[in-house]
Amino acid sequence: MRRREFISLIGSTAAAWPLMARAQQPVIPTIGFLDNAPTPPQYAAGFSQGLKETGYIEGQNVVIERRSAEGQYDRLPALAADLVRRQVAVIVSTALAAALAAKTATTTIPIVFTTATDPVRDGLVASLSRPGGNLTGVSLLTGELVQKRLELLRDVLPNAIVIAVLVNHNNPNAEQNLRLAQEAARVMGRQIVIVKAGAVNEFDTAFATIVQQRVEALVIAGDPFFNSHIEQLGALTARHAVPAIYQQREFAAAGGLLSYGINLPDAYRLAGIYVGQILKGSKPADLPVQQPSKFELFINLKTAKALGLTVPLVMRMTADEVFE
Repeated sequence: MRRREFISLIGSTAAAWPLMARAQQPVIPTIGFLDNAPTPPQYAAGFSQGLKETGYIEGQNVVIERRSAEGQYDRLPALAADLVRRQVAVIVSTALAAALAAKTATTTIPIVFTTATDPVRDGLVASLSRPGGNLTGVSLLTGELVQKRLELLRDVLPNAIVIAVLVNHNNPNAEQNLRLAQEAARVMGRQIVIVKAGAVNEFDTAFATIVQQRVEALVIAGDPFFNSHIEQLGALTARHAVPAIYQQREFAAAGGLLSYGINLPDAYRLAGIYVGQILKGSKPADLPVQQPSKFELFINLKTAKALGLTVPLVMRMTADEVFE
């Protein structure tokens, strides 16, 4: 080989090497995160923990594209379509409305949901054990716990007859939550007052209605929007002296009387594990929908004392945590 040809060959090989090296770099998968309202930090941390348990860390070997409807549910279809256009590897949806929007947007990209309702009844999956299609996730059973929350309020306020249920009127689950609450109240001989709020500036009006209706206790329906404003809701119930129960520990810690529900950060951790497994090749159709097995009760005794209430000893003994 002539010297000029040899030098030319070396030069072309050197020029091609960066391109070859880039071509051999592993493609970092992108996760699309779609929610109705901003995900509280503790839930996002649970999701990250689940990813980590399967070997994925955001910013290192996985990227997360976050999209939130900020409580405006009509924005969800466009946000879901945007994630599909970006060809994300998996879509995570944090509530029924987001899951339905994602399901409408794609039949091929895997979707992992966390939903408060029955995913079979709502058409997300064929069955819990064999989801089929491109969706699976975690069913939070939030609506089904309304009866238990009413029972806990009755244990603390046995003579309370008029009980309000606060729902987010923007949430497709609202009617289902109200139906479950009304059925449970009828069995218990209680009267339900329906109060609605779908934006922060509607909270004061909702609580004014609660006071005007002489409501004796309040159940706050599980909702992603309410999850984003737990401390504010806890403070409002304390300010208006309304015995109230919600689904998360943070509510009781913020001044609410009681909270009862599943451990949501752990539910998000389970969703993160499923996403990691899908990124490694598992198919949503083969991953059974998970359901919570542990429920947590939190009591704020300081609030109970301020309201002149006595929390039964057996309830205090079985609580996961008591704030004094």
